[in-house]
Amino acid sequence: MRPASCRHLILILGDQLDEDSAAFDGLNPAQDVVLMIEAREESTHVWSHKARTVLFLSAMRHFADKLRQRGWWVAYRALDKEGDATLADGLRAALALYRPERVIGVEPGDLRVRGQLDSALASIANLPVPAGTGPPRLLMEWREDRHFMCAPPQFRRWAGQSASLRMEFFYRMMRRQYQVLMDDGQPAGGQWNYDADNRKGFGRTGPQQVPRPLVFEADTITQEVIALVEQQFAAHPGDLQRFNWPVTREQALVALDDFISHRLPHFGTHQDAMWTGLDFGWHALLSSSLNLKLLNPLEVVHAAEQAYRSRGLDLASVEGFIRQVLGWREFIRGVYFLDMPGLKTANHFGHDRPLPAWYWTGETRMNCMHQCISQTLANGYSHHIQRLMVTGMFGVTAQIHPQQLCDWYLAVYVDAVEWVELPNTAGMALFANGGRFTSKPYVASGAYVKRMSNYCNDCHYEPATRTGPRACPMTTLYWNFLDRHETALAANPRTTLMVKHLERMAPQERQLLRAQAQDMLAGLDSL
Repeated sequence: MRPASCRHLILILGDQLDEDSAAFDGLNPAQDVVLMIEAREESTHVWSHKARTVLFLSAMRHFADKLRQRGWWVAYRALDKEGDATLADGLRAALALYRPERVIGVEPGDLRVRGQLDSALASIANLPVPAGTGPPRLLMEWREDRHFMCAPPQFRRWAGQSASLRMEFFYRMMRRQYQVLMDDGQPAGGQWNYDADNRKGFGRTGPQQVPRPLVFEADTITQEVIALVEQQFAAHPGDLQRFNWPVTREQALVALDDFISHRLPHFGTHQDAMWTGLDFGWHALLSSSLNLKLLNPLEVVHAAEQAYRSRGLDLASVEGFIRQVLGWREFIRGVYFLDMPGLKTANHFGHDRPLPAWYWTGETRMNCMHQCISQTLANGYSHHIQRLMVTGMFGVTAQIHPQQLCDWYLAVYVDAVEWVELPNTAGMALFANGGRFTSKPYVASGAYVKRMSNYCNDCHYEPATRTGPRACPMTTLYWNFLDRHETALAANPRTTLMVKHLERMAPQERQLLRAQAQDMLAGLDSL
């Protein structure tokens, strides 16, 4: 039977599905109640991909079942039952129902959520309670999220007053702190970073002997969630025909083992390469499980290092993967809490063009964009180069408003939570924060896409052409970007060479380029 009241209400958010969470420390299933809320706003504050919503809701429902098996009373507020519009609505309803002495939760990874919940609790706490007529004022206890290996205070100490932050130095500190890939105080293999060995394309033959990804059959819970999402979010982007993401810790552990066994050995070699029909390649596909906290990052790092030491795997591949988890993931989270709220509105270049409608459909004649967006709509996933050097890079050179593109990234990827999405998008892909932790804007011409993929083979545009009817928008807008920002780019040692190439362009050709670029920018929706 449902308890009429409880001592503590334990709030578990949709990306906090960790049985070892600090939220449970010192609490008792006999006295305390777990609260989980499916709020409609979490799928509508950005126009969320159906697969993203299914992943969160299915994983939440599976986690709630596991907690019940462990003896917890779970107050689960479902979309198809209570139908809360916001997390704050669900929290208020639960507070009225259970009248707890205190609410306990782990620090949210989205400051929007934190602010909303704090406001809801403050409004209740500020209500006058006559003496002897009700419970004491409600208190909220936010606990540190120990899923991560670098807490925000430690990151702030490391960052100090530096205007410019570099992940490489942070990564070395983390390697030393956790003694990962270290031999007698030195980095394994004598180098900290093997990124230069991990940038190969496929060549004309394309990818060979690609391992097949696992298939996770949808159980009754997932099937029910898919039906719910199709009914309640029918107009949202994406489809669910290929939904195949881990929704339990058990499935996430199987996914980890599969990656370590079959894809990690060749992960590094082609991690930047793209190819038509190659949705996953050798990529780990673990980010959604990590971000929901079905996996612990340290266990992932240790699994990769153990494979290197016991099986003699390629160090460049193993180091490249560990750098993403131990280095970049932790670094990005630190940047988020350090630089918010300014990061949310950063717009270094003053870009203000609206997001083209085809970002939601993939219906563009640019085959690289078509391929990456279509893959995203089908799977809720594309890998880091498709995000950074195709959809992101075009956003920079096409002068798209950073917040519109950031919201798109948050909406369409199953692994998107604001703490990881926003710094990656605004800071790295779009250079919207002016290079706070990147040394240059990530821009390139269509030649880069051609070198790293076969997308240009079947494209309406020609990657080497800057002007004319077959001019590649990637190429034209790249050169136009250099032209617009020539002075700043010439002063940056990392981009000086780009401008040197621009200087060799004849004045008449520059004028043609500018005119072509303006036509393209005026008609982004028709590219």
